[in-house]
Amino acid sequence: MKLNKTFLAVAAAFPLFSGAVVADDVASAAQLKERVFGSLFTEYYRPDVDKTSSSAWNYMDNDWGYGVEVGYYLTEQWALRAEFAKLNLQSKLDGSDSDGNRIGFDAMFHLTRYPSVYLVGGLMRMDAVQNTTAANIGIGYKHFFNQNLAVYAEGNRYQGIDETYADAGFKLGLTYLFGTPAATPTPAPAPAPAPVVAPVVKAAPTDADADGVMDSADKCANTPANHKVDATGCTIYQEKMASVGDIDIEILFPFDSAVVTESQRSDVENLGAFMQRFPESTVMIEGHASNIGNAAYNMRLSERRANAVAEMLKQNFSIAESRISAVGYGVTRPRVEGSTRAAHKANQRIEAKVTAKIKEPVLR
Repeated sequence: MKLNKTFLAVAAAFPLFSGAVVADDVASAAQLKERVFGSLFTEYYRPDVDKTSSSAWNYMDNDWGYGVEVGYYLTEQWALRAEFAKLNLQSKLDGSDSDGNRIGFDAMFHLTRYPSVYLVGGLMRMDAVQNTTAANIGIGYKHFFNQNLAVYAEGNRYQGIDETYADAGFKLGLTYLFGTPAATPTPAPAPAPAPVVAPVVKAAPTDADADGVMDSADKCANTPANHKVDATGCTIYQEKMASVGDIDIEILFPFDSAVVTESQRSDVENLGAFMQRFPESTVMIEGHASNIGNAAYNMRLSERRANAVAEMLKQNFSIAESRISAVGYGVTRPRVEGSTRAAHKANQRIEAKVTAKIKEPVLR
């Protein structure tokens, strides 16, 4: 698929416009919510180079068009609009008509940092020479003169869906916002200062556990000296994800099999029950193999076995797939070196590395 050179130039120029955003634009952008707008525009249209050299498209040439838009601001940033455009296109070969109409619907998003700059995207239906549907994406700049009137410039790429082409268009237009923005509520007056009351002499407060909270407000006496406490004198805890160690799952598979038999399921069931109790925990299932036979085959076999355990957790315990990872290491990480029967038995295993949320005190 091709990207029109004019569109590239327009898209590259728009970030420069964002530096010209002035204070009245920022104020206007904050008062767009729930307002209807209408626009008139003229457009310079550049068909894909394949259209200009194809008889199927009547050798369509670059030319001008015009149109109208109607839209509604859902929020200060998001808006929806409908568009009708008339494209006065001609044949590059003999000057015959290649014009047509374009009807479409767009969503607009005004950037938070630069409210005058917006992104636009939607679907269009065009009947210039051929009836086609296109997706469009573009960028625009809108300058408000006041709360109702603005001018804008916008560049779009029109990517054919049922036909392969990549047209480009550049709009210049005038926008009018109907109605008036809601009045800014007047801030409530500051409360009158409280009358000065003569201080009452009281006994000096005490802090027996020296945690910075006086005993009269301390609900947790004798907190450790190195613990941070809240306003009631109780230890502040933080939660974080941390490794809770490796869990050996002692599963022995039949020869050349990755099926977990009924007699081997108890460890997997314990792991599944743990992950159900702690819904934010995650697990990495590691498959290992003994150093017998072809190393590449053992690597695939270890992957199949790890995936079999992962699938049990998903199917039998409804553990979300995003919480489970599975990998096979083949013979690359032996637990016991050597080629003895005992080494083979120790190395033909499944390991699980579990990470769960833990709660620990915040230290001073």
